[in-house]
Amino acid sequence: LSLSLSPSLPLSTTRSLGRTHINSCDFSVESYSFDDTDGDFNLTNFDANVQHDLDSGMVDMMLFAIRIAKESFPKEAAEYGMRIVASPWSPPAWMKAPTWEDEEGALHAEKMTGSALPTCIRDGVGSNSKYAKSWALFFSKFISAYANHGIDFYGVTPQNEPEFPAPWDACAYDPASEGDFIANHLGPTLAKSHPDTKILMFDHNKDHVVQWARMLLDSDHPASKYIDGSAIHWYAGGMDRLLDGAQGNPNMHRMVSELDVMNVDKSHILLGSEACHCPSTGYAGGDLNIAWARATRNAHTILADLAAGSNGFIEWNLILDSVGGPNHLGNMCDSPILAVPHRALGAVDIPDQLFFEHAGHPFGEVHGDHKTREELNSEGFPAKFLDLGIAVQPMYYYVGHITRFVRPGSRAVHALVDESSPDGPKSRTFRPQEQDVPGGGINDLARNGIEATLWPCEGSTRQEWLLNEEKQLQVFGHDWLGVPTTSCLGKVADKDMGGLMLTTCDMTESGSSGLFEVVPIPEEHRVNIVLKNSKVDSKKSCLVAQPLMNNGGAYGPRGGAQVNIGSCGHSWAEWIFDPSTGEIYSTVFDKFGGEVCLTTGWPFLQVGAFDTSATGEKAKAAVILNEAGESANYVFKNNGKTLLTGSIPPHSIQTISFD
Repeated sequence: LSLSLSPSLPLSTTRSLGRTHINSCDFSVESYSFDDTDGDFNLTNFDANVQHDLDSGMVDMMLFAIRIAKESFPKEAAEYGMRIVASPWSPPAWMKAPTWEDEEGALHAEKMTGSALPTCIRDGVGSNSKYAKSWALFFSKFISAYANHGIDFYGVTPQNEPEFPAPWDACAYDPASEGDFIANHLGPTLAKSHPDTKILMFDHNKDHVVQWARMLLDSDHPASKYIDGSAIHWYAGGMDRLLDGAQGNPNMHRMVSELDVMNVDKSHILLGSEACHCPSTGYAGGDLNIAWARATRNAHTILADLAAGSNGFIEWNLILDSVGGPNHLGNMCDSPILAVPHRALGAVDIPDQLFFEHAGHPFGEVHGDHKTREELNSEGFPAKFLDLGIAVQPMYYYVGHITRFVRPGSRAVHALVDESSPDGPKSRTFRPQEQDVPGGGINDLARNGIEATLWPCEGSTRQEWLLNEEKQLQVFGHDWLGVPTTSCLGKVADKDMGGLMLTTCDMTESGSSGLFEVVPIPEEHRVNIVLKNSKVDSKKSCLVAQPLMNNGGAYGPRGGAQVNIGSCGHSWAEWIFDPSTGEIYSTVFDKFGGEVCLTTGWPFLQVGAFDTSATGEKAKAAVILNEAGESANYVFKNNGKTLLTGSIPPHSIQTISFD
């Protein structure tokens, strides 16, 4: 806990946000609730001492976090302190409608796992629902119970991942039913009993957050007056876990813009409420590349979300065991710190898995257990912590580069990694002058489901495209596991993400990739890239730049604009395609600083900058992230003035704090 919270330790991540669960979650040892009495609508049997959470140490952990925040950051404590959000995974089973697993004719669900659709609540969420009313009262009693222990929750979400009737503890809602639950029950109940506790809607992935906002935050919706913010998870939603944290940043910009269009109060909170890598852990996998890639993904997503307008980022979990548990449904995931007590100096008769871990070894042997402390130390797991029975993973340090310097009250300001040379296309960050071969190392974002975006040109493999013999725009790379990958640019914008994405190149499998023709524009040194397998007029079937909503946030218009299919007559459809380097670039954003190149996901070299004048010893902080397999030299400027020149090694992160 001190590693996560206390600045007295030189490398602590000093977190200021946390999240806990109301009743059990999948990372509990088993399902539990604080009132299992069927028909107890007034909750007279509610455990007002929340004894389970006392016995498990959860309450003590939160009290420790609150105390450390007050002692360590007294200037922050009055306004911020340690802010904790509580989210339910499931009501007690007696409040839930039967699921497909229950016997025909059952009055209610037998277990807290799974959910009926469109909502799990036994008699719905209408104004006359006895179970919804009781469930809202449950929130109130839970908040009161924790307050009696000295923990005042900053806010609650109505439900964790409401769109997913998960096999673990779950309760589904669609936008209409969550809106009705808030309007009819949760909102009025908390407004009366806990008016200072904020309600954050949604609490699920970026793909549908705008749809939910348009319904629930509409001023005419009766739930809107009770909603203080929106909670968002980082997962991609499908089964490809390597896409987690990689999708949906343009939707964050859409969300911020939508809030403005709908005249939602400026105090509305946009919170990244859950992120973790699955399956298993970097320690268990034993692959250095995966452990560091997970660390890099965390840092990228935090910087990108904050630049888009997010107010915070919560990691789920802080500490797990060596295989990513306990998790009573086998949903093993990763965390920055792992408990490995059997590795402690002097450990005797401590098994590699403790009694509460029921999962065994679902992903094979734990490779970290077969490495010496010296081997692990060389891979980024410090021996001094292993000797205490703790595996501190690389992602811990990456996050610390942000959390130690970007304190509560900071705000994102404009920053972007720009072109490295006034020579333009002749010289890029990762491609020296007179060299055609892109640099930066192998592209690990050449993957189906990655968004195609536009960023300042860096001369890397993430901006290298091949117009192949089939007339597809193809990219190549490998994934974190070292498996070769290839993908092609799609032909239709994703319905949820709003832009073109990478898809399979196999035309017999889905036919989702585009077939393109490069057509010179008369009297111009530019081309149109025309989609030939389009169902609309060819004059309306060109590859076009699609500006971000929210004006690109702190990155600006050149920082992650999307691409789509549109009119060939617009300047957005004009490109320069250099087959020798594989670059496809545009000058459409020249007035904002220069060219942009078609990119798989995002560039290797990134920066996030923050005004920290209200919070830190220095007025500003900049975080530089290099995902490439090569070093990058840079000139660091503020308002056009050079502050320093430097170099960042491959696969690393740096923080610059300055006035």
